Amino acid sequence: MIIRFWVCDGTLSSGVAGPVDVFAVANMLAAKRTGPGGRPPLRWSVESLDGRPVQSASGQMIAVDGRINPEAPANAILVTAPYAPDIDKFLERREEVAALTRALRRQHERGAVLASYCTGNYLLAEAGLLNERPATTHWAKARDFSRRYPRVALRAQEILTEQDGILSGGSVTSYLTLAIRLVGRLSGAELAAATARMLLIDTNRVLQAPFATLIEEHGHGDRLVARAQRRMAATIQQASSLSELATHLAVSERTLNRRFKQAIGIGPLEYLQALRVEIAKQLLEAGTLSIDEICLRVGYADSSTFRALFKRLVGHSPREYQRWSQQLRPQCNAATENAVC
Repeated sequence: MIIRFWVCDGTLSSGVAGPVDVFAVANMLAAKRTGPGGRPPLRWSVESLDGRPVQSASGQMIAVDGRINPEAPANAILVTAPYAPDIDKFLERREEVAALTRALRRQHERGAVLASYCTGNYLLAEAGLLNERPATTHWAKARDFSRRYPRVALRAQEILTEQDGILSGGSVTSYLTLAIRLVGRLSGAELAAATARMLLIDTNRVLQAPFATLIEEHGHGDRLVARAQRRMAATIQQASSLSELATHLAVSERTLNRRFKQAIGIGPLEYLQALRVEIAKQLLEAGTLSIDEICLRVGYADSSTFRALFKRLVGHSPREYQRWSQQLRPQCNAATENAVC
């Protein structure tokens, strides 16, 4: 299976190195099963438009293996995202953008899986490949992305979307989740799960919105929404309602809902639920509290309601998730001793 990385000036070097490491570990694990002499299931090539090395956002040079060829055989194309706080400047590189979008359309016609993340989704959208399809992007770019590409079914709260052979990742480091998904698409779910366990990549995280609370002003510039997010985090243990939050902020619930959707792509209730689930996951991973105690810590007096929410967002019950996270620890420790993890 051939994966082609398409790179350009300004990409983060980790956007290449991270997925390459995932694919390399997948090959190592596959070799353990097939024995020596077996052919690695995954091969990859790093390519640029002119076949020359590109300069990463940090100034490092990224070596490439050749030119981007729209007709070259490929099972998957991974478009590395440019680190572009000002996306307008990147899109002004019109000849480069046009060449990349033409090549993407051709590879999609040829049946290659297309994958990108963060601002790389702008290239997929510019190519028209996301029209009437679901996609995500970095939560801080949601409003701008939605304005530019109204035909895209944007799901900015999600870490990964997939339809018709097009994979769209959210924030920057979603390239790890994206890489695991590509391993699954190209070499099977069993190898993908083993690779994720070995590298401790949590593929159960489905929402990226809660991570916005870790960044000052939350990246979107809406001070009302930022105040609401800080208030939610500070009162997470209280079973407060959105009407109480709106009253605290001196706005109507309708205004609060509209501003949230404009700023981060989801409503305040969805955001609060996701935040509570993410905090609960951290507490479950720590393993020091019972599930009932964790429910109370994140503002749920009714544990059945919380369990249903947790399973809907994560795909596993709290108990299953806790058991899974605890199983990972000894596996990673053993792998570290063998100089693999």
